[in-house]
Amino acid sequence: MTTTTSTATTAAGRHRALALTCSVVGAAVVALDGTVLTIAQPALQRDLHADLGQVQWTSTGYLVAVASLLVFAGRLGDRYGHRRVFALGCLGFAGASAGIAAAPGIGWVIALRVAQGAAGALLQPATLGMLRGAYPPDRLGMPVALRTSAIALAAAAGPLVGGALVGAYGWRAVFLLGVAPTTALALLCLAVPEARRSTPVPAGAVPAGAATVGGSRSTAGPARAGDLLSGPAPHARPSTGPGPGLRAGLPPALTALDLPGACLLGLALAGLVHGLVTGAPFAFVVAAGATGLLVRHERRAPCPLLPPGMMRPGPVTAGLGALLAVSAALSGTLFVATYLLQDTLGLDPLDTGLRMLPLALVMVAAAPLSALVQRRLGARATAVAGAVLTAAGVLLLGQPSVTASGPATGGCAALIGAGFGAVMVTATSVVVHRAPREHAGVAGGLQQTAMNTGPVLGVALATLLLASGTALPALAAVAALAVPAALGLPGARPHTPRRADTPPAP
Repeated sequence: MTTTTSTATTAAGRHRALALTCSVVGAAVVALDGTVLTIAQPALQRDLHADLGQVQWTSTGYLVAVASLLVFAGRLGDRYGHRRVFALGCLGFAGASAGIAAAPGIGWVIALRVAQGAAGALLQPATLGMLRGAYPPDRLGMPVALRTSAIALAAAAGPLVGGALVGAYGWRAVFLLGVAPTTALALLCLAVPEARRSTPVPAGAVPAGAATVGGSRSTAGPARAGDLLSGPAPHARPSTGPGPGLRAGLPPALTALDLPGACLLGLALAGLVHGLVTGAPFAFVVAAGATGLLVRHERRAPCPLLPPGMMRPGPVTAGLGALLAVSAALSGTLFVATYLLQDTLGLDPLDTGLRMLPLALVMVAAAPLSALVQRRLGARATAVAGAVLTAAGVLLLGQPSVTASGPATGGCAALIGAGFGAVMVTATSVVVHRAPREHAGVAGGLQQTAMNTGPVLGVALATLLLASGTALPALAAVAALAVPAALGLPGARPHTPRRADTPPAP
C-alpha cells in the first residue's frame, strides 16, 4: 500500500513538473515571438520589397487566426487531452516559424503567419488547461504567477534579443528563435506517458466529472454528453439510446465539439479583430451578425461550445472582464508612450525602451507576490488593488511634468506593471479555478481571447484619440473599468484547519 501511494505521488509530481514546464516555456515563446516581430518588420519590408499594408498583415493575419480559434482549441483539449493538443500546437508553431524564416516572398510570410497563429491558438489554452488538471484548485495561484512572470520577462527581453539578431543575422533569424524550444516541448509531451482512463467512456460522451492530469483524462464514472451543460453529475447513468448528435445526423464526436458554434464564434472574433485593426465597417457588420447567430445557436445546441454555467454573471465572467480592461489599457498605453516619448520628447528607441523597462521588471516580481497576497486577502482585494494601480499609473503618465522626467516615467511604468501583474495572476487563476475541470480548456481559451482581444481594443482606442491628447486619460478610465469587474471576484475565505488526509475543496 505504501509503495502504491509513493508511486502515485511520484507520478503526480512528474505530471505537475511537466505541466508547469510546458506552460511557462510555451507561453514565454509565444510572447517572445510577438515582441521580436515588431523589431524585425522594417528589415522584412525592405528585404521582401513589401508595402506597409502587406507588412501590417503579418501581424493582423496572426491576430485574426489566434482570436478566432482559441476557444475551440480549448474545447479540443478538453475532449482529447491538453497535452496532445499542446504538442500538436508546438509542432505547428515550430514548422510555421521555420517556414517563415525561409519564405521567398511577403505572400508566404503572411500565409505562414496565419498558420503560426492557428498553431499558437492550439497551444495557448492548453498551457492553462494542463495547469488546471495537474494542480489542486487552491494551489493554482503560484503556477499561474510563474507563467505570468515568464511572459513579462519574454516581453522585456524581446526587443533586445530581436534587435541583436536582426542587426547580426537579419530578420529571418528572429523566427528561428522559437523552433528549438517548441520542438523540444512537443517531443517531451509525446515521450512522457499519459495517465489512462480508469473507466471506459461511452461513445460520443465527454465525461462531466473528468479529471485532467497533465493533459490526460481519467473519469470517476460514465456520463452523458448532455451533462456538459450542468457540470458533474455523479448519479448520472450512461445513455443507451442515440445521443442528440446522432438524432441530428452528426457523429457524436462532432456534436460534442460544437463545430457550428466554433465557426460562428471564430467568425465573430475574426470580424471584430479585423475591424479594429483595419477600420473596415463591413468587418463589424460580419462580427455583429455572427454574434447574433452564435447566441441563437448556443441556446439550442445540445453541447454548446460556451457552457451556460460558465458564461452566466459570476467569478469567471468577472475575471474575463477585468483581464479585458487591463490588457486594453496596458497595450494602448505602451502604444501612446512610444509616440509621446519619441515624437514629442525626441528620445531614441533605446531610451524609450529603458524608461518603460520597469513595467516588465516589476511585473516579473509582482506576479508571484500577487499569488501570495491572493491567498491571504482573497482575489477580490488583490485584483481591485491591481486595477487601481494600473489606472493611476496610466493617468499619471499623461502628465507632461511626469513624462519629462526619466525617473518619474519609470515610476509610472512600475505602477502599471505591478497593477497589471496583480490583476492578470488573480483573474486568470479565478477563471481557470472556477471553471469546471472538464471545461478547463474552454476557460483557458476564453482567458487567452480576452488577453488577445484587449490589446487590439486598446491600440484602436489609442489610435483614435492620439491626436487629441486625451488617449491616456481615456485608457486610465478603461483600466478603472476593471475595478467593478474585480468586485465580482471571490473574497478571502476564512481559514479553517484542514486534516492532512482531507483533499482541498474545489
